[in-house]
Amino acid sequence: MSQEDRLGRINAIIEFLNRSPQRVNKIFIQKEKGHYQLAEIIRLARENHIPVVFAPRDRLDSLCPHHQGAVAFVAEKEYLRLEDLITGSQPAFLVMLDGVEDPQNIGAIVRSAEGAGANGLILQERHSAGLTPAVASVSAGAIHHLKVARATNLSRAIDWLKEQGIWVAGAAGESQTKWFEFDFTLPVTIVLGSEGYGLRSNIRKKCDVLLSLPMLGQVKSLNVGAAAAVFFYEVVRQRLIKSQKK
Repeated sequence: MSQEDRLGRINAIIEFLNRSPQRVNKIFIQKEKGHYQLAEIIRLARENHIPVVFAPRDRLDSLCPHHQGAVAFVAEKEYLRLEDLITGSQPAFLVMLDGVEDPQNIGAIVRSAEGAGANGLILQERHSAGLTPAVASVSAGAIHHLKVARATNLSRAIDWLKEQGIWVAGAAGESQTKWFEFDFTLPVTIVLGSEGYGLRSNIRKKCDVLLSLPMLGQVKSLNVGAAAAVFFYEVVRQRLIKSQKK
């Protein structure tokens, strides 16, 4: 992550929190007693559901050498609300990431999702790399064309999506149902889990269906970015076939 996406000056952080809070990924606050305005930063961060991490001064020194007791990580673009992702006449096609933290994987997923015509991406407020310059770089510019929302609680976000008539399909290697056996012409959100652990149990239970990619070689699973592309282009395949039959 480059230095440009880290703010260490108190007034600059407060200005960002007042004007563009949806672009702030996370804020580190110095544990030791610091500037009185740190309390204002903490208040604004919590009002806007931005993760706050309390860390020793030397940790902040390593993040931003000239900080004033706080370091804010700022996203490449502003996050939207969940409801902003499902506008339009076509059946919804959304992507949700559960605990995916590697910027390389998130960038690859963004690129594939945008290329496949997804309406938007849903990231966790915590346990996600956020829209960093590294993500933007790997996405090859796709991040500027794909809508992205941030959810405090993915479980509640799934409940809301279901209320809108959107099916939720989780990628899970243990499922007996293959990825192509679901009707992706329906409004759908594809949920992909973390690199090491897959979907969390509570998210897995919330899904309407779990789908797997069969592994026929010696490797047990695909990289999440590669698996994502397979799922996304199954959506494309099915929807193109349906449109050609009309």
